[in-house]
Amino acid sequence: MSISSVTSEALQAKLRQLLPSQQGFGTDISASDTIVPVIDLTAAAEGADVPGYLQNALSFGSQTSVRALNGTQTVANTPGFWKVNYDLHAAVTGSTIGLCVLQLNDGASTKIIAAADCTNTNNNNFAGVFGEMFVYLDTGESIEVVSSDLQSPGNVTARNVADTNGVAINPSGFNPQ
Repeated sequence: MSISSVTSEALQAKLRQLLPSQQGFGTDISASDTIVPVIDLTAAAEGADVPGYLQNALSFGSQTSVRALNGTQTVANTPGFWKVNYDLHAAVTGSTIGLCVLQLNDGASTKIIAAADCTNTNNNNFAGVFGEMFVYLDTGESIEVVSSDLQSPGNVTARNVADTNGVAINPSGFNPQ
């Protein structure tokens, strides 16, 4: 049985990355002509290394899209982490003061997380807000968009990006290699 020292810095760095407890080990990796169990240090053994911005991408098959107009629409009610894109509008027309909100509902109460609100009662006053956020839903909770009237629409799209344990959910049709 002969033992040879392996002096590849790239291999040493990969070993330190994959096995953090070995970072301070202090000796070079060695090779032997004896058959021993091995640790697979290839990218395939790590799983896919997909950047978060790609994993959180919108996709036709994974997307929920709703429009609220003079009422309430549920956007999502499945526990987990959700990426939410919203575009809310409100208008004052005649004696109607518009309001459109994005809210969390736990079945007993609601909490507004984004709103377009016309506080000025002058006719032809408009307000709008848009953005993106990540929301965590627990069991029994939902994301809703509420529109006060026909002149105050809310458009919301959402995708479940991770389960309740934080395990990423890939976009529909995406299979990392």
